[in-house]
Amino acid sequence: MPDVAQRIVGARLPRAGKGWAVLPALALLAACVSLVPGVRPPPVVAPAAPATAALLGVARGPAVSSLGLLPRDSAAALDAFQASCPVLTRRTDESGLTRPTDWTISCNNAPSWPRDRAPAFFETYFEAVRVGDGAGFATGYFEPEIAGSRTRRTGFTVPVYAMPPDLVRCWRSETPVAEQTGRAPLGRMDLRGNCTDYYTRAEIEDGALDGRGLEIGWAADAVEFFFLQVQGSGRLVTPEGDVIRIGYAGQNGHSYTGIGGLMRQRGQLGSGPGQYAGSMQGIMQYIRENPAEGAALMRENASWVFFSVVEGDGPVGSIGIPVRAESSVAVDPKYVPYGAPVFLSTDRAEARGLWVAQDTGGAIRGPNRFDTFWGAGERAREVAGGMSARGQATLLLPLGTLDRLGAE
Repeated sequence: MPDVAQRIVGARLPRAGKGWAVLPALALLAACVSLVPGVRPPPVVAPAAPATAALLGVARGPAVSSLGLLPRDSAAALDAFQASCPVLTRRTDESGLTRPTDWTISCNNAPSWPRDRAPAFFETYFEAVRVGDGAGFATGYFEPEIAGSRTRRTGFTVPVYAMPPDLVRCWRSETPVAEQTGRAPLGRMDLRGNCTDYYTRAEIEDGALDGRGLEIGWAADAVEFFFLQVQGSGRLVTPEGDVIRIGYAGQNGHSYTGIGGLMRQRGQLGSGPGQYAGSMQGIMQYIRENPAEGAALMRENASWVFFSVVEGDGPVGSIGIPVRAESSVAVDPKYVPYGAPVFLSTDRAEARGLWVAQDTGGAIRGPNRFDTFWGAGERAREVAGGMSARGQATLLLPLGTLDRLGAE
């Protein structure tokens, strides 16, 4: 809609969907950057993967019964899976692995299955599949809570903008007609009627949208709001205790530049003298301690996220389903079907277990790339902000999928 520390360390935006977008164009520099202090990151440049899981290739994984599914974890995943069934049984699977009808049997049986026997549900209706080599990388995202207000007042001067009406899709005059296929890029029409780039973060911060009545709220802290934009969703908590939930509505069309990636390139992140921890918390510490440089650093990310007020008890993922703490995971839908269960076995205990693909993000690109959702609150902020987990990813698909793919 996007990814916390990893989104910041070189990826971008939450999902390009409804909630986070998820949220938030990420060139995915961060997907190749380790956040573990003192550990040398792998090379940033890597061969491009085939465009979908079906083209990359899949292999049969271990028996689902051998994964060691836990009852409580599986029960939460079963609830999330059931909520995703309306999408699974109607939506075309971009990964090329499944068809809507493949999910009918499991979805029909999910509502009545006893939750205390949830592991048996996945063992009964699914088979384990590895996409490519199955080597997975997982980060984390959460729903930030920051100080805010419905109206501008003393101490609350950072505008939270709704989608501007002049943000449109249009073709630049320099784009050859033969290349004007698919959706046009985002931009705006200038006074001469020509399509041009929309305002950058710096231009918006300098007042490009002032006086248009686009403000749906005001934040107290520009740094906290920047990181909320990276998440793509969050909560504004007023001095009176009111909570205003805001969700991803759109983005200005400029590619995301991960400021953590920039800091790492400049030798500012790491475990050495004068360096900062390679996590959301470490990056924020640098900005706080170096306000002028930090403000300039944030402006190097030209991307800006627009929001809408969201009703309900939780943020909505890119498929229109509310995401669930410690059950929902953002994926690249070209490699993981939306709504599919995913078992992660990682070097971080918090990320191990069964998740359900209900979201995506600009930084979440490529096979076996995941962004785990941790909810709201201080624990969620701490876990998501430092999440960087590697291990094996096992996709659970309806029984018979591999045989059908082999036959096709």
